Amino acid sequence: MTDQNPPARIGLVAATAAGRRHADTLADAWPHARLVERDTVAEALRAAWAGCDAVVAFLATGAVVRIVAPLLDDKRTDPAVVVVDEAARHAVALLGGHAGGGNALAEQVAALLDARAVITTATDAVGLPGLDTLGWPVHGAVAAVSRAILDREPVRLVADADWPLPALPPNVRASDEDTPDDGYRLLVTDRVVPTDGRTAVLRPPSLVAGVGASRGVPAAEVAELLHRVLAEAGLDPASLRCLASADIKADEAGIRSTADTLGVPLVTWPATRLAAVDVPHPSEVVRAAVGTPSVAEAAALLGSDGRAGDATLLVSKTATAMATVAVARHAPRGRLAVVGLGPGAADLRTPRAVTELRRAAVVVGLDQYLDQVRDVLRPGTRVLASGLGAEEARARAAVAEAAAGRAVALIGSGDAGVYAMASPALEYADERIDVVGVPGVTAALAAGALLGAPLGHDHAYLSLSDLHTPWDVIERRVTAVAEGDFVTIFYNPRSRARDWQLGKALGILAGHRPPDTPVGVVRNASRPGEQVHLATVATLDPAIVDMYSVVVVGNSDTRLVAGRMVTPRGYRWRS
Repeated sequence: MTDQNPPARIGLVAATAAGRRHADTLADAWPHARLVERDTVAEALRAAWAGCDAVVAFLATGAVVRIVAPLLDDKRTDPAVVVVDEAARHAVALLGGHAGGGNALAEQVAALLDARAVITTATDAVGLPGLDTLGWPVHGAVAAVSRAILDREPVRLVADADWPLPALPPNVRASDEDTPDDGYRLLVTDRVVPTDGRTAVLRPPSLVAGVGASRGVPAAEVAELLHRVLAEAGLDPASLRCLASADIKADEAGIRSTADTLGVPLVTWPATRLAAVDVPHPSEVVRAAVGTPSVAEAAALLGSDGRAGDATLLVSKTATAMATVAVARHAPRGRLAVVGLGPGAADLRTPRAVTELRRAAVVVGLDQYLDQVRDVLRPGTRVLASGLGAEEARARAAVAEAAAGRAVALIGSGDAGVYAMASPALEYADERIDVVGVPGVTAALAAGALLGAPLGHDHAYLSLSDLHTPWDVIERRVTAVAEGDFVTIFYNPRSRARDWQLGKALGILAGHRPPDTPVGVVRNASRPGEQVHLATVATLDPAIVDMYSVVVVGNSDTRLVAGRMVTPRGYRWRS
């Protein structure tokens, strides 16, 4: 769940010509990375430490340790530090770990330098989620509970609601009741609770504070009132998802300053939306002033996504001379990530796809696709596998798991939105679920890269499978593409049970373009057994094509150049 983007400001420090060459490689890839130079390397490293969010030092590890040791203050504010050796064989996450982004930065540096990331943080080393990397505030005995999880000691998970947590190992077991005992506990709650040396508390983003105010309200008055009502209700400010108010208060400095200090967004709603919310304490005075009988209570219930039906008002409006605050608790929503895995090769799988797979507690997919990613799943991930032809069942299963409040990843090959699982899943996913789409490298793109540049101009994707689409519909679409002279990519081109459709489609295309129009067939793109075959509309033998193939038919301008398919863009560089 860590951010895959590099830090905003990266200081690069090098002592040798080789180190500076490696630093230049990073600076070329990251515009926000810069080489920091001073009279001495020690001065450069200290300057980078003071002025950057992260440091990559092309120095000996011992030298870096000696220089930065006197500068260490707090792991929550110190910059991440990655050390790279002279030969750029290793990128060592020295400081920052998972919470500070050092581990992720080490992996990114290693990818750019073709090096090996060296990560020693215990949870990351064994594939477990660190409690401080789950995206929510955490306090209490974080180190002790993390150590218990690593040591496979029993840890009780006690949650106020079914929050979509990532996979946790088997020794972390859910418990319905928060009864005191001598074991380790991980609490997930927005309530203020006593902690001890064996309890860690995760703060889910469950609370929304609705705020109304007179013009010119001081920030101190808003903040004092907000903290007072939270304390009296036994609620922790760390669980605030946002502050909410009316649109006319969007520029109110006292409210905005309070949100900034808390580190949460300010969400505002039109008066008409607020007026439609049923609240316990409407006011005609407020209606006359701002066009709605409620600001604080209605805004608290609408929250950040406008779903008042998911919220419960915990604190009715409470006022001071110039400010009004109400607090609502919003129910957790399931999370469904629809993830495209790319064509098959691990290095064509996006970092975001890997992040989502490791973020999920449940992963649903075709058995052969799941086999491609089992090595990146966290221990404790529940895997729901099924075979070919069970697309609808997979979609329903993924949606049902997400609707139950779980974090789910539904995987598909290529891009999950192209002849894959996104469409069937989203037909069933309703407003109870947050949906995240993760794009992937499509089979057409992988095949096009192997063939040359066949997709250089307008092109169309068509599936030749008539299992779900009648052939007469497919035929009309093929005819339209042929008449439009589009480069054509055929998915699902031919199987043992469907052996005539490809020949029929090629015949339609042949009636609208020259017989020597290039055709490329790519089988198992980026996977073991990859094959590339070039032919023409007139000479392609459909018998060489199967369901593991993608067929790319050029348009009337597509040519073979040095054995590669090329479709000109139509640029004219010469008069």
